[in-house]
Amino acid sequence: MDEMMTLPVIQPNAKPEGLNALGQPRKPNWLRVKLPVGKEYAKVRNIVDEYKLHTICESGNCPNMGECWGAGTATFMILGNVCTRSCSFCAVATGRPNEYDVDEPRRVAEAIQLMGVKHAVITSVNRDELKDRGAAIWHETVRMVKELSPATTIETLIPDVKASWDALITMISPGQEVVSHNMETVKELYRRVRPQAKYDRSLEQIRRTKEYGKRTKTGIMLGLGETREQVYQAMDDLAANGCDILTLGQYLQPTKLHIEVAEFIHPDLFEHYREEGLKRGIKYVESGPLVRSSYHAERHVNV
Repeated sequence: MDEMMTLPVIQPNAKPEGLNALGQPRKPNWLRVKLPVGKEYAKVRNIVDEYKLHTICESGNCPNMGECWGAGTATFMILGNVCTRSCSFCAVATGRPNEYDVDEPRRVAEAIQLMGVKHAVITSVNRDELKDRGAAIWHETVRMVKELSPATTIETLIPDVKASWDALITMISPGQEVVSHNMETVKELYRRVRPQAKYDRSLEQIRRTKEYGKRTKTGIMLGLGETREQVYQAMDDLAANGCDILTLGQYLQPTKLHIEVAEFIHPDLFEHYREEGLKRGIKYVESGPLVRSSYHAERHVNV
């Protein structure tokens, strides 16, 4: 075990220094991204607007939006764009959602068919006010995508079902290849980062998904003040509960109202965490400052 814990030479993490024009911490060079341009980007933009769809790319202020949309892919967000949770890291609006749109599954499926993507990623807001947590819409969306685009593989990034296990089965049963549920952070930071969620409950959701026979995936943000030992423990917990795929990325503060960045994790440490995750039994680890849940998601289908 001591050998496993021995760190290679790793450059120091960067502490936030100074603010940009939006009042947010200035980012180190390794977090700079290109502005979105190109025909494929414009095509995705037009489809999203025409079909009146939501994407987590926009709602979540994803730094990779330009790269992904420029490659002709997007992560669609169903069940509206208002979440019943108030996680301290998330840019998605919080409040009382409107009635869900029963026509949304059709529009999402037609948009994916029009885009012609080989792999689609779908996520949603939390809908805690719904008895089934939105499971029926989830099921119908995946079913319709498969009907219109049978060759397209699907990843569903599903919310915390609050131990409504019947709802979970409804969400994960219509044929998607990967089921993801994000842990978001280490156990010790849950009260600050995910106050309406429970670490052990999310682990159980991953375990039950694996027991159903699905390829399982989760994501954790770094730079919120977690220690290396806490990250290692989270990896061990995930491996013990059947998680196949782990993504690790840098937390970026969406606005001044959200939880602050404690530090910017150096790329060397991200690589170390990737190696540690594999050693601890996770089959595939995507780890880097700009990695997000759906980043290179097409690679995760055959894990």
